[in-house]
Amino acid sequence: MTGDWRDDRVGAALRGENPTVLRRLTAGFAVIGDVQLLPGYCVLISDDPAADRLADLPRERRLAFLADLDLLGEAVHRVCARRDRAFRRVNYEILGNLDAFLHAHVRPRYDWEPAELRRGPATAYPVEVWRDPTHALGSRHGELRALLTAELDALTAEGR
Repeated sequence: MTGDWRDDRVGAALRGENPTVLRRLTAGFAVIGDVQLLPGYCVLISDDPAADRLADLPRERRLAFLADLDLLGEAVHRVCARRDRAFRRVNYEILGNLDAFLHAHVRPRYDWEPAELRRGPATAYPVEVWRDPTHALGSRHGELRALLTAELDALTAEGR
């Protein structure tokens, strides 16, 4: 262990040490993505450190996790649509091939993306694009973080 919160994202969120957390939801944490290649990219991480896949949760918790995913997706949609007229849609993915904890990606998609990448999954972007430091989450994303958090708060208050 290096002591980096990234080594245990779920545990760090549960301890209040994960700096990407936007808001605690019913069955997990809404977090802003480490890479903002597609501005507004978020991830829902389960609050159950033992859950590696959706099927690891009891049915009631699975449904709560999926409801949280819907809520996070709606927040991303609303914020990104207001911020960028080229916003197209939100893609949802539960992959789990790299990180051994239950999480779901919420990826906004835009008309300004390269045509050859716009129609496929966001994971089709070359790895060097994802690793480009210009796309790393940083202080310049403070307003985006605040807007996403405020939208999550509003949707939660509405009882969504």
